[in-house]
Amino acid sequence: MDSPTQKIITFLRQRVDVSDAEALEFAAMFQEKKLRKKQFVIQPEFVARHRYYIIDGALRSFIVDDHGQETTIALAIDDWWITDYNSYIYQQPATLFVEAVSNATVLQLSYENEQKLKTSNPKFETFFRIIAERGLAAQQRRIITNLTQNAEQRYESFVQKYPQFVNSIPQYIIASFLGMSTEFLSKIRNNKVGKKS
Repeated sequence: MDSPTQKIITFLRQRVDVSDAEALEFAAMFQEKKLRKKQFVIQPEFVARHRYYIIDGALRSFIVDDHGQETTIALAIDDWWITDYNSYIYQQPATLFVEAVSNATVLQLSYENEQKLKTSNPKFETFFRIIAERGLAAQQRRIITNLTQNAEQRYESFVQKYPQFVNSIPQYIIASFLGMSTEFLSKIRNNKVGKKS
């Protein structure tokens, strides 16, 4: 199995062409962290000082309304990134919780180190632009899906696009990500099982 350093270098090289020295310079800016299930890495009112690249495990970002209802904003597993982007980019207090859904290993990159990387080499600037653009496109697709599909279609799309989430993320989190109750998601899943048998 690749080490965390090798994984982030592979991820970098899939997006920009870098020398061995540049790859090592990039990887050196990250710090490995082991997270326990339910551990928070970002909480509202505190500035998000890091973004996280996931080596293994799963994390999510979510909000809690005045009635204590959770809505999952983003899910992330191996090879994905997560943070409270508004807080991280503008270095202002967070509005999201970001927690480990399972035990996880992540590489954390501080805001300061990201700025150093971008300033030191245009290839790194390009890398961060590419992942930002792809993240924005994915977010737009999700908004359109939520506005144009019913609950069953949203679940079907989710399973087709992210089959790896179905077994690694608890059902109540998937339900809150898809904008439905856990009970309603159970009905959809039971209907599918019933149709298959």
